[in-house]
Amino acid sequence: MSVALIRPLVVRTIAVSDPRDLPARLPDSAPYAWIRHGEGLVGWGEAARAVIPPGPGRFDRAREWLSSLFAGADIEDEVLMPGSGPVALGSFTFDADSPGSVLVVPRVVLGRRNGRAWLTTIGDDALRLATPPRDPGRIRYGDGSLSALEWEHRVALAVERIRDGALGKVVLARDLTVTAERDIDPRVLVARLAGRYPECYTFSVDGLVGATPELLVRHSGQSIESLVLAGTTARGADAAEDEARGAALRASEKDRHEHAYAVASVREALAPLCSSLTVPEEPELLVLPNVQHLASRVTGRLSDGASVLDVVAAMHPTAAVGGTPTGTALRVIRELEGMDRGRYAGPVGWIDARGDGEWGIALRCAEVSGATARLFAGCGIMAKSDPAAELAEAQAKLRAMQYALEG
Repeated sequence: MSVALIRPLVVRTIAVSDPRDLPARLPDSAPYAWIRHGEGLVGWGEAARAVIPPGPGRFDRAREWLSSLFAGADIEDEVLMPGSGPVALGSFTFDADSPGSVLVVPRVVLGRRNGRAWLTTIGDDALRLATPPRDPGRIRYGDGSLSALEWEHRVALAVERIRDGALGKVVLARDLTVTAERDIDPRVLVARLAGRYPECYTFSVDGLVGATPELLVRHSGQSIESLVLAGTTARGADAAEDEARGAALRASEKDRHEHAYAVASVREALAPLCSSLTVPEEPELLVLPNVQHLASRVTGRLSDGASVLDVVAAMHPTAAVGGTPTGTALRVIRELEGMDRGRYAGPVGWIDARGDGEWGIALRCAEVSGATARLFAGCGIMAKSDPAAELAEAQAKLRAMQYALEG
């Protein structure tokens, strides 16, 4: 495992006045962020970094490295709430065999939650002044691994596999390439996404930027919560069409079946870890600016002292981003998608020294590098899926990051 760090960590967390606009506090230095409804964490600098090698046990290796790092730290924390003290932000690749998973402990973290705010610093001379964000200028899009027509063909092949009985569901993703006039400033994307999609979790971790609607797990003490999303429709052109689309989504046999697969996979993953688990009988409707989803909020209480990364390891990949059964779906994804997803649809989030944290699934996101980026969207393919409709759904999901780039 590749590791870089300032040792030993000397961590100080103090209460501060409300910073209000978290993205506006970020300097021009590899920003880190996890924001929802204006609350969460932003950070910058690196006190420690670990590149997690691929393969089985990667979440265990990540947890062991963090446990050792935090156990040896000199910590003064006058706030003592989830996200205070030393925090690591991270993102993992979707495929366990793909490289690129990373955990970073920022040198500075500014937090805001439940009417309180705090500043965590590691080492000296960590504070930097924020500079104005830079607009990326003109944006050009190009096909990613597959053209739209090629991707529709892969969807049709997946439908054939499902109808033949090989599997019940598979999620296929597609990508778009982006070239900007100037280097893409992640702070611009974070600010635009957090402003337009407050219900989502806006994140920025080591070049991966997005706003995911899907909470994989929130861990606080022994309590956990997961928001399961599966089944999607675009927003309507007006209120009447919007309501009709939502009603059709709720009534859709295909979408309800897809959602049931996702909920079942979460239940099966969490049940062995929990002394109690509550799963709603019916999904609700989550309405976002670009799409509507079927959503189920699952809550539970852990039966032992598992950290949030232990729960993430048990849950990933859920049926919402992989398929059912998992092993077969992953093989079909590798065969049909024609690309490596990288960190798209993998876990992204944060963990503190107490093992608390919030992790989402990296959806509605882009991998940013200089003036280029790679955008992703995925769709759950079922026996009744129509390739053209799935392409339209993918395009609706891509609009979130296109908005963030274009403003």
